[in-house]
Amino acid sequence: MTAATRYANRVFVDTSAYFAVSNRRDASHERAAALMRRLVTEHRRLYTTNFVLAELHALLLTRLDRRVAARVLAELDASRLTTVVRVSARDERRARDIVTSYQDKDFSLADAASFAVMERLRISTAFTLDRNFARFGWQMLDP
Repeated sequence: MTAATRYANRVFVDTSAYFAVSNRRDASHERAAALMRRLVTEHRRLYTTNFVLAELHALLLTRLDRRVAARVLAELDASRLTTVVRVSARDERRARDIVTSYQDKDFSLADAASFAVMERLRISTAFTLDRNFARFGWQMLDP
């Protein structure tokens, strides 16, 4: 496998995608769940960050309930296709640079940290419903 092929197989998964997949009442649930199944069937390497997991957990707790929040975290921990990347100090510095450099955009620190990790790992594709990823220049998979 070439480096280009290896990198092309990587997909960053954002909070919004995980939330849509986890919440059956979400308007995007069916499409997001179908895309997640396709990514798994294609054996795509899924990456996310500890920041995304913290953001997802808080969202699930407030919008759904504690059981769902705990179940989703346990499923992600058990996933063989998902790699949880710790945001490094360097990633966080880069994220802060992104937030201050793009003053015309409302990038959250969590999103900017995702962008920094995507840059570091050479991931150009994101499974997300958050248009900020496209505004930064990433390819978004359309659920």
